[in-house]
Amino acid sequence: MTDYVDAGEAVDMRNLSDVKGSAPATGNVDYDRIRNARSEPQNWLTYYGTYDGQRYSDLNQINKENVKRLSPAWVFQAGAVGMQSGASTYSFEASPLVVEGVMYCSGPDGRVWAIDAATGTELWRYKHASPYDVSLCCGNVNRGVAVGHGKVYLATLNAHLVALDAQTGQVVWDKTIGDVRAGESRTVAPLIVKDMVIVGSSGGEFGSRGHLDAFDAQSGERRWRRYMVPKPGEPGSETWPDDGEAWQRGGANCWVTPTYDPDLELLFQGTGNPAPDFDGGVREGDNLFTDSVVAVDVNTGEIRWHYQFTPHDLWDYDSTMENLVFEKDGKKYVSHADKNGYFFTLDAATGELVKVFPFVDRITWGEISPEGKVTAKVYPDEEGVPVHFWPGPAGGKEWTHMAYSRNTGLIYIPVQEVGATATRRRREFKESIPYWGAGVAVDLEDFYGYVAAVDPLTGEEKWRWRNEYPMCASTLCTAGGLVFQGTPTGEFVALDEETGEKLWSFQCGSGHHSSPSTYEVNGRQYIAVPTGWGGWIEGFLPGLLGAAAGDAMFAFALPEA
Repeated sequence: MTDYVDAGEAVDMRNLSDVKGSAPATGNVDYDRIRNARSEPQNWLTYYGTYDGQRYSDLNQINKENVKRLSPAWVFQAGAVGMQSGASTYSFEASPLVVEGVMYCSGPDGRVWAIDAATGTELWRYKHASPYDVSLCCGNVNRGVAVGHGKVYLATLNAHLVALDAQTGQVVWDKTIGDVRAGESRTVAPLIVKDMVIVGSSGGEFGSRGHLDAFDAQSGERRWRRYMVPKPGEPGSETWPDDGEAWQRGGANCWVTPTYDPDLELLFQGTGNPAPDFDGGVREGDNLFTDSVVAVDVNTGEIRWHYQFTPHDLWDYDSTMENLVFEKDGKKYVSHADKNGYFFTLDAATGELVKVFPFVDRITWGEISPEGKVTAKVYPDEEGVPVHFWPGPAGGKEWTHMAYSRNTGLIYIPVQEVGATATRRRREFKESIPYWGAGVAVDLEDFYGYVAAVDPLTGEEKWRWRNEYPMCASTLCTAGGLVFQGTPTGEFVALDEETGEKLWSFQCGSGHHSSPSTYEVNGRQYIAVPTGWGGWIEGFLPGLLGAAAGDAMFAFALPEA
């Protein structure tokens, strides 16, 4: 039986000095190495694989011709057991990182593992304890860790930032970075930039004021904080009521990892919906910087530019999802597929709108002109009167990520076609109590999904691969000409990046709501995907609330010669 380290709080008294099976050191993973991550495709060093969020790998051992031979190389069972903090949704939403043959991955309820990436053997584990009654909007989830400077960084449900020794999993330091009793939490994967760890907040559904933090990677001390709802007198404050209250609980949380451009030294952070959801009567105005991409100076935390996708949001259209950076003809662009059903491409240096177009079939809440003018049409504006709209509050695309192929120049979007009915219910703010402005019922019928291959500069859809259920997992592109995608019913598929033809599939036994990655060990390429159906299912696919659930990591590879 292989020895492992259990570094959780329950075993703090153990002497770990003689434990076998520790992970190799990662002390040489630093800013320069992560910045140049594309030069070592055998590893997956950071959340999106690279800072730009493209979720593209130059590995091509697995390709269109041989992908039909792909099969499981190993399976790691995470196994959610016992009492858990908040809602026990068992959703495995992480993006696994791989450094020199070791996989680092987080799971629900404060768990982190170091795993032999070639065999699936557990090397060490860590468990962070948090209160059972912690206030959570959308389930007990975690989207990943950051690795660097000899440490593994984890953001926790009870708003801690923890640094673990990458070799043993032992705690190096543990910092409280938010007020869990006020509804603040952390579900985001941290991002290492320079000598800092960047971490965004969660908790907008509890009326918290969203923010992005930078911490010293060695000491854990905070370098700067950027609030995303301005206080009176700050730029953007004129878009909030001058009542001394609304801005303090305005939402705009940063619960998905930002992308980053090292040349511009800008973090591209998406922000969440304003609070309260749906009820705009208590927060008149555009409500900056909610539902926006905010370009933040990584050195100071200052906002360089912003673009707001849904001013005065009345539909719960968070814009936290990724802002993918790509270059064409020497110019850098940022692309974003928003919950509101529109796709935006912006100038990365200035935030100027380059292109906007719908990427879903049905949009009834309003419309956005080619010039970017937003016109609302359908919204819950009368107390107790139900209003139906598309897309629903989970959006045409939820937090899970699209991918960009450097072969085709196309972006592959996981699309959700599902509507919802909202009935406005005004609620007074009370700390740690959900600050919703409506009752919401997501459609139980008349839904579907697809992967759409689109040109981000022209808006042309090249192809789509349709599925009977909304697509609720991230896509992955490889130099082998493949697009990988998981379905809610457990199927993991490989599509031809040029045609959308399904070339391979495997039934994983539980739905996909996570982010696959790819890596290479000893000359063998692997595709890793966490499975585990859960999270905020009632918000994006309530018809599958009872579907098979189970946390497992699958690693696929071609048969060994």
